[in-house]
Amino acid sequence: MVFSSIRTDAKLRGNKSAAAADCFDVDNGASVIYNNRAMPLKYQVFVLSATTFLGGLNVAFASNSVRNTNFETSVVSDKIDGKKGYNSWPMVQSCGNKIVCVYTRGSAHTISEGERDAFSKVSADGGRTWSQEYLLTGDKMQGEVPAGKGLDNNGDMLFWIRSIGKKGFFHTLYRTSDGINFAPIHTSKLKVNPMQITDIFRVENVGLMSLWFAGNYKNKNANAWGTLVSRDNGATWTQNVVEAGVDFKDWPTEPSAVYLGDGKILGIARVESGSRENAQFQLQSSDYGKTWTRLRTNITDVRSSTPTLIYDKKTDTLSNYYYQRGKGVLKRRTAKAKDIWDNPQSWPETENIAYASAVSYHAGNSNATNIGDKHYVAYYSGDEKNTKVVVTAVKSK
Repeated sequence: MVFSSIRTDAKLRGNKSAAAADCFDVDNGASVIYNNRAMPLKYQVFVLSATTFLGGLNVAFASNSVRNTNFETSVVSDKIDGKKGYNSWPMVQSCGNKIVCVYTRGSAHTISEGERDAFSKVSADGGRTWSQEYLLTGDKMQGEVPAGKGLDNNGDMLFWIRSIGKKGFFHTLYRTSDGINFAPIHTSKLKVNPMQITDIFRVENVGLMSLWFAGNYKNKNANAWGTLVSRDNGATWTQNVVEAGVDFKDWPTEPSAVYLGDGKILGIARVESGSRENAQFQLQSSDYGKTWTRLRTNITDVRSSTPTLIYDKKTDTLSNYYYQRGKGVLKRRTAKAKDIWDNPQSWPETENIAYASAVSYHAGNSNATNIGDKHYVAYYSGDEKNTKVVVTAVKSK
């Protein structure tokens, strides 16, 4: 293993050659220089199957995963079939003991190029290894990007795919039971066309629900957000506008929401660069999604950071994962839902979960799922032309 820079605060045990060693046992207190600061290494590192750049570390990979005592990261898609590409914007969903990751690949950070198709891979061993790549949709007239995921009432997986190109701008919902075979079940025809339709969750006495947002990413009052509701297991959807004419500086984007019970829904939304306050939004409804309140949190260590939530109803624990762009850090904040409901300024301090690329917008967009108390967070990492999709597995707090 080759470090771009290392400070020998403690001894590294083992050979430093990736070709000669499968892993390193690192004493507490060892650190490497990450973004011009010392990053402690308190874990065991296993090497991967390609050469990449992770958070300031030049790493020569040789097997399948990078581990420490807190998390394990695996590469889902990187230079598939020897081809470089912009592998990005993943959605990840568990189904039984399987994990399905849907992602997209194009030539750059663009969403409408015809060569940008959507793919899937399946893991049956907790994200340690992944299947071959399966084509989900590949219309060469459209750029196709996953934007949301969830489960239907029967436990099958659902994925929203955003399609932009010569045929127009629309959103198609696909259903799959195995992560290999996908069937389109709905294509949106909405009065307010969303920029994205995000993760699907179930609300008792209502049905399936997704949040959406629409706008032009400019400093004008032309932005909106709201809900989509399906009462027939995803076949049809009804759009509800919560706020329209929203100023860019107050616009909640790329939201993730969970149903807490007793009619309460809590969401966390991304704040765009240039916002009035650089803090994530907290979205609340106490009447099954009929009316909403938009609040500001104390979560400010963000830069266009897409949030993703996991809720453990048994313990009332919310896990909020997000990737701080420009810093190259996957982060988590954990709180009891009762403690932050109506109190968005009380989110606890952040945990640094994993490190990856710090190259501006060419890393991030986290999306999470869980199997029991194990959380799986997908995101992408790389540079302007080549990025990989990775999944980090971490135990709940």
